[in-house]
Amino acid sequence: MLTEQMAETGQGQVPVEDASLLLVDDDRPFLQRMSRALEQRGFSVTTAESIAEGLTALRAGAPAHAVVDMRLADGNGLDVIAALQDVRPDARVVVLTGYGNIATAVTAVKLGAIDYLAKPADADEVVAALLRQADERPEPPENPMSADRVRWEHIQRIYELCDRNVSETARRLSMHRRTLQRILAKRAPR
Repeated sequence: MLTEQMAETGQGQVPVEDASLLLVDDDRPFLQRMSRALEQRGFSVTTAESIAEGLTALRAGAPAHAVVDMRLADGNGLDVIAALQDVRPDARVVVLTGYGNIATAVTAVKLGAIDYLAKPADADEVVAALLRQADERPEPPENPMSADRVRWEHIQRIYELCDRNVSETARRLSMHRRTLQRILAKRAPR
């Protein structure tokens, strides 16, 4: 919950009473850069490179904020979000991912995430998402999704709903299985 008090540390100011933040990402250079940038903006950052480390950090003390990568080497970042929401339901969570799709965004929001940002996100975007008021709407994207991206998102959503079963997804989409496999192997279109 945002308050009028200012927690000041380093060079920045965070307009919250509790500026504790858990940052979970398995990309070490990104983790270090983002951690430094968030600390400069006034957050007290704890970092973790895996789900196991993230859960250990939560047991040591549940933070008021979290920035969690969706895909980690040892599993899905949604596990960290669910665990944080169990111990601190008022925590403000932002999900980062390089593999954005609508299904995982919806799941993240249902688990309590307040925003979902595609990588590479910068610290200013993350802070804006963490501190955004509930009634405040984010700015519309300058570059909205292309028709190819919308199609790819739809395929990813069906794939997730079919528990990542390629044959079942292909059947539901009336698509040849090999065509679907080729689409899934490619990066998301812009």
